[in-house]
Amino acid sequence: SGLLSRLQTCAPTVRTLSSSKSFSQNIPSCLWKLGRLNHVAIAVPDLEKAQSLYKDVLGAQVSETVALPEHGVYTVFVELGNTKLELLHPLGEKSPIASFLQKNKTGGMHHICIEVDDIKAAMTELKKKKIRILSEEPKIGAHGKPVIFLHPKDCHGVLVELEQA
Repeated sequence: SGLLSRLQTCAPTVRTLSSSKSFSQNIPSCLWKLGRLNHVAIAVPDLEKAQSLYKDVLGAQVSETVALPEHGVYTVFVELGNTKLELLHPLGEKSPIASFLQKNKTGGMHHICIEVDDIKAAMTELKKKKIRILSEEPKIGAHGKPVIFLHPKDCHGVLVELEQA
C-alpha cells in the first residue's frame, strides 16, 4: 500500500461550504450561540472629519453623534448594508478611546462586536474557559442592549465586544 492510499484513509474529510451538511457540525454545542458581526469600531481623532468621509465622500448613511458617558465615548454609526462601522471619539479625559488615540495618533480599528443570543450564558462559559471579561456585569451599549468586552490578550490581540441580540 503506497503513500496515496494511506493518505486517503488517514486524512480527514474536507467539506466545502456548498455541502448539505452544516459548516459548524464539528463545533461543540454550548448554551449560547455566536451570531452575526454587528459592527467594527474605529477610533477617530476627528469625529466630524470621519463622519464627512463616510457620508460626503463615500455616500454612506451616517447616524447622528450620540454621547455614551458610561463608556466614555461619542459614537456614530455608518450603515453598510450587511453590518456597520462604529466611529468612536473620546468623551472625557478618562475615556478608553483617549488612551487608544494617544498610542495611535491617526486612529484605527478599536474592536469588533459580535452578537450572542444569551450574554449571561456566554459570560459563564467564557469564564470557565479562562477568557477574561473586562467587567463583572454587562453594561448597556450604544444599541441599548447589554454588552461585555473580552480581554484582547485572550482573543489573539483583538478587543471583542459581545452584544445581546
